[in-house]
Amino acid sequence: MCIHQLNLLAASNNLPITNFLGKQHPIEAHHLSSICDIMEKAMVNGDTCIIRCILVVFQVVFKFFFSPQTERNRDIVRRSGLLLWQLLMAPRDQICSEIQKEVCLAISSGLNILYPGEAEINNLLKLVLTEGERNSGLSQLRDVILTNLAEQLQNNRFGSEDDEHYRLNDELLHYILKIVVRESCVLITKCQTVSKDDFQRLLSTVPAASSCLRYLMAVQNHLLSNTILIKPDENDDSDSSLQGETLKVQELKTSILSLATQILTGCDEVLEMLQQVTTALINSDIPDREQRLKGLEQITKATMLGHLLPVLLTSLMHPNLQTLTMADALMPQLVQLVLYTSQTALLLKTQSPVFSELTSSPSCASEQKGKLLPDERMLEEKEEPGFLTGLKIPAPWAAGKTVETVHPVRDNYKFKETVHIPGARCLYLRFDNRCSSQYDYDKLVIYAGPNTNSRKVAEYGGNTLGYGSRSVLGTGWPKDLVKVEGDTVTFSFEMRSGREHNTPDKAMWGFACTVRAQESSEDVSGGLPFLVDLALGLSVLACSMLRILYNGPEITKDEETCQELLRSKLLQRCQWQVEANGVISPALTPSPSPLPLTIDEDREFTYPSDVLVPPVGHYFDLPRIRLPPGIMIKLREISGRARPQFRPSIK
Repeated sequence: MCIHQLNLLAASNNLPITNFLGKQHPIEAHHLSSICDIMEKAMVNGDTCIIRCILVVFQVVFKFFFSPQTERNRDIVRRSGLLLWQLLMAPRDQICSEIQKEVCLAISSGLNILYPGEAEINNLLKLVLTEGERNSGLSQLRDVILTNLAEQLQNNRFGSEDDEHYRLNDELLHYILKIVVRESCVLITKCQTVSKDDFQRLLSTVPAASSCLRYLMAVQNHLLSNTILIKPDENDDSDSSLQGETLKVQELKTSILSLATQILTGCDEVLEMLQQVTTALINSDIPDREQRLKGLEQITKATMLGHLLPVLLTSLMHPNLQTLTMADALMPQLVQLVLYTSQTALLLKTQSPVFSELTSSPSCASEQKGKLLPDERMLEEKEEPGFLTGLKIPAPWAAGKTVETVHPVRDNYKFKETVHIPGARCLYLRFDNRCSSQYDYDKLVIYAGPNTNSRKVAEYGGNTLGYGSRSVLGTGWPKDLVKVEGDTVTFSFEMRSGREHNTPDKAMWGFACTVRAQESSEDVSGGLPFLVDLALGLSVLACSMLRILYNGPEITKDEETCQELLRSKLLQRCQWQVEANGVISPALTPSPSPLPLTIDEDREFTYPSDVLVPPVGHYFDLPRIRLPPGIMIKLREISGRARPQFRPSIK
């Protein structure tokens, strides 16, 4: 066990023992061979104590003292791997859980030694991800490896050369996501199937993320952090650096899009299961139905809906990820998620089924609707209550902003702070009843504006405790609300006197004030229900993505340069064609005869929808575009041609 404690201490990078162990010379092959001999003998004799000790030795050796550079070393590594694998796959009745855990830790510690190639590690991970549910040893090994990889990604959140070793390929991520979706669905289903006591125990253990979910969280946070938080190096403005930054950002955005697509697809399945379980609980006769419905929200937070989706939604609102490609790819899934979350939130809010329309056929429903009276039709067209009906949505200013000095204030203390609440018509100030200063000229001045040059509202100072000035300014520190017009207020406090030896702290307490944009001082709600909050977040993101799709691609520099040219009615009325090389140019083939022979410049004109390219060999007169006189005069001046004079014919 001393060796085990040594291994645990060595796992910390901040301790001196880690550097000491890292500087030791690698162990020789015959020493590791002797360790394998001891392990084989202990396995034959069934000596669990020796087996556990050797497994801990393997962990330390693989982590610090071994480098498989020679063929002999590689043979010893293969032998060690076979022994570890034999212990891992042993039946549960032949191996205890403690030994199985130590085997998994040993394999995880020597992962890059036992499986030196990327393909070998991927094959191992594919095995533990696909077969882990059927074998407890593989399941435990999967958890240990993924937990270790997640910790490494968290420690290297802002990028390093080892990122590629910790970030698995898309195929393995797909397997992990399938496990997370299955775990989330099973967890939600337990709210309906387990007994009352088991349900209470379930509530006491969540939200706890599994190893697969923890790894997905680490990958998502790693990608989003590198895309959103990292800024380019301002000192390096070379072309190669800028090109490299651009390529890196594009690769990260591609990875985020792929991961976001998979996560939203998985959340779609989990929300579908959540809606089914919620409907089944509402329609059931379980005695503790209300408790289960209340606990369902807490259970939902423990799934990927609570651990992955909120962070992803918030990050996708960042300008770096508000792109047309992202919006085009994610919009269908976002719409489906908005529907699921809003319907389920409404179910939990009303605790009544929403599928009553299934009791009648669509034909009967349409016949009944046609027979409604006018007043009934008006009632029919009214909007039904949604999941937000009756809920108080917390506003950013609801809790207020607290402004206060240090307590107590010291000599020569100065304090100044400005509070701004956008959109507020007026601000309401509530002072603490402990507000006091030594003398009345140690005062607080309040200004209705962003600085001390704004309009002065009031000033307060002094105390009524019998110390210092033994008086206060005016009527004293306010006990009622103080109203300040506008959306900005500035506080300026200055301690001008020196503290006297007999003045207690309570006479120099300073001040504390809460600023709100509403007059009522009622308790602020603790927040929205989880699914309601999730539905609102999805709706906001979907609206943002819709705006991007509506606006289309960003205007290029060429389009800005040619903006006046593109507005020309002459070019707008040309018939354009796409050539073989993809270039768009005006059609040289004359228009068919259905077009009018004269097009007025001042009138809007569109080509008939039935006008196609004319048959080969048939030509018709081009329509004549009648230009305004001003344009014709300019054209004649540029060309040097005078306006043709009309000469009457002589008969």
